[in-house]
Amino acid sequence: MSVPVLRNAQARHVFLARHGLAGRPSGPGKGADLKAMIDDLGFVQLDSVNTFARAHDLILWSRRQRFRPKALQHLLHRDRQVFEHWTHDAAIIPIESFAHWRLRFQRDAVRMEDRWKEWRRGDFTAKIDAVLRRIADHGCCTSGDVGEGESRGSGGWWDWHPSKTALEYLWRSGQVSVVRRDGFTKVYDLTERVIPAEHLNARHHPDETIDWCCAGALDRLGFATSGELAAFWDHITPAEAKAWCAAALSEGRIIEVDVEGVDGKLRRSFAWPGLMDEDTVAPVPRVRVLSPFDPALRDRKRAERLFGFHYRIEIFVPEAKRKYGYYVFPVMEGDRLIGRIDMKREDGALAVRAFWPEAGVRMGTGRVRALETELERAAIFGGCDAVKYTEGWMR
Repeated sequence: MSVPVLRNAQARHVFLARHGLAGRPSGPGKGADLKAMIDDLGFVQLDSVNTFARAHDLILWSRRQRFRPKALQHLLHRDRQVFEHWTHDAAIIPIESFAHWRLRFQRDAVRMEDRWKEWRRGDFTAKIDAVLRRIADHGCCTSGDVGEGESRGSGGWWDWHPSKTALEYLWRSGQVSVVRRDGFTKVYDLTERVIPAEHLNARHHPDETIDWCCAGALDRLGFATSGELAAFWDHITPAEAKAWCAAALSEGRIIEVDVEGVDGKLRRSFAWPGLMDEDTVAPVPRVRVLSPFDPALRDRKRAERLFGFHYRIEIFVPEAKRKYGYYVFPVMEGDRLIGRIDMKREDGALAVRAFWPEAGVRMGTGRVRALETELERAAIFGGCDAVKYTEGWMR
């Protein structure tokens, strides 16, 4: 039996629709609408870089331009509709997923106990009980509130004092949770004081969680290899995802498809049986500024295969060796990545330093104006009172 081929244009449309980037970025961007968007994405990555807007806020704004950061804080701190934990990095996750995170808590605890004793300064395990008692007796705290008398070191992630490491261990193993952030500083409390009882007390067998992870990843990716399913949440092993795919294929739950890349090469993947019959529609031809950590771009290799877009963060690249800039933002139009832009808040304005169009993208008058209009919207979102362009910004 021949394997159906998902052509590149259709693959892009399927993928972008799953990621909320096919329709217009309209809607209230708060409350139930915001929660539904996070549910659809699965999680939203958090990041501290704030040259213009933090990654999580820009991810949400790209899809709902009426979104404002306070709306996300309400979901997390006030309504407890989402919680903060780890996927590939710190992320905001729908509260309904919490019970499935228990497998992650257990596995992370084992990994940290084995590795962190060697990697971290001092024996953090000797501080675990003391940190737990401190929170139980005195309430929520930050990493700055624990470890009195301990050498603070450099403060970098590689040089935490033992009590800070113990606090991070307690969070990663699920014993404490983030109750809020002050600025970008995590504030922790006992998990039973943070997570609503219906989710706190729910339990799943590991096999149920593996099924949930694989099925949920396939829902959001549209098509994927077993490795991509495992990597989506960074929650289960490649072997577990491979075994799930083999079983689901033999049971007829999923099918094989060949997905065409932008270069015409085919990649064998898995999909739900109805994928080839979907009536996909091309995304609206809207210019959008995306976060470098946007869910549609998080898997850099996938972005290159589908869109021909090569992107790397250059924060840690010496300035003289950077090809673009410290922190540049991808720019999408419809189903195409058309370039990247170097911009930041500066003296109350959105300072646009440079825009580099992708090869083959012609920046005619209409497209430049569409980009400028989006930058004007972005300036409002970022609290800037004007957009200022560096001479020769269009490269």
